[in-house]
Amino acid sequence: MTTTGRIELDLHNEPLPLSAPFRIAGHVFEAMPATVVTLRDGAHVGRGEAAGVYYTDDHPDGMIATLEALRPRIEKGMDRHTLRTLLPAGGARNALDCALWELESQRSGLPVWKLAGLAAVRPLLTTFTVGADDPAAMAERAAAYTQARALKLKLTGDPDLDAARVRAVRARCPEAWIGVDANQGYNAATLPRLLPVLIEAKVSLLEQPCARGREQDLDGIECALPLAADESILDLAELEARHHRFDVINIKLDKCGGLTEGLLMAQRARALGKQVMVGNMCGTSLAAAPAFVLGQFCDVVDLDGPIFLTRDRTPSVRYEDGHIFCGDEVWGPGAVR
Repeated sequence: MTTTGRIELDLHNEPLPLSAPFRIAGHVFEAMPATVVTLRDGAHVGRGEAAGVYYTDDHPDGMIATLEALRPRIEKGMDRHTLRTLLPAGGARNALDCALWELESQRSGLPVWKLAGLAAVRPLLTTFTVGADDPAAMAERAAAYTQARALKLKLTGDPDLDAARVRAVRARCPEAWIGVDANQGYNAATLPRLLPVLIEAKVSLLEQPCARGREQDLDGIECALPLAADESILDLAELEARHHRFDVINIKLDKCGGLTEGLLMAQRARALGKQVMVGNMCGTSLAAAPAFVLGQFCDVVDLDGPIFLTRDRTPSVRYEDGHIFCGDEVWGPGAVR
């Protein structure tokens, strides 16, 4: 889709405070600031939201500066595929790419999911994330997700403490699907100490155990459960270079630079024999909506970001019976113009 005629570009940042501090390996978040891009052609509006990628120093202030530098080109008009040649993967491209998708949706009157090649959308079983804490607190928080059928536990790289966390949650939630996310907290020496506990607790997925750039730490380690790449694989080029060490590819629109690239990554991951996962960098329903479209092509869905905010947008995505659903009124032809 090429934008035609005069396009008005609006850029602003929003603080998006979290309802409680959220801890992962090496970081504690109290807010997840985001950049919002809005495109207007008079009758139609396209919006996109992105938080960037904290571990690549991709932050909203820099995203605003990047997009301001492109303002004349954006307001003249461009298509999503040209955008992939103008900006690198990251939050700025994600926000603008998603705004272009919604603008095309409103102009055509077709839902974004139909433009993406889907015949229909379905509710998606999503994980609900439990931030790293002491084992009893994590078990309590996991049990408080009364509708959850799938849980993702944040670990910190301490094998003994992480083992206690996993065992505590499994004891409180014996029927739930459980995945764990180490956020780069382990290495070749510590990871083998954790793996037997994960098998014992019937954990179904281990996400990003070792540091980005240290993928070779996985070589020679026998792992009897699927390994997912998050920080290790940001975009399509890195998928080609690093897929061989992983079973599952976690695609996040902030990492890869938008729904356009995310769909290409999902297609390529399938061709490489990998499972596909969709995740998010927190964010409101405006960020979750395009990820929900990508999630229709995925095996594992982790789209619980809006539940951690003090306030979401209206209308919003819905969570029911452990599933997420996003209607066209949130993002697309039915959204408020």
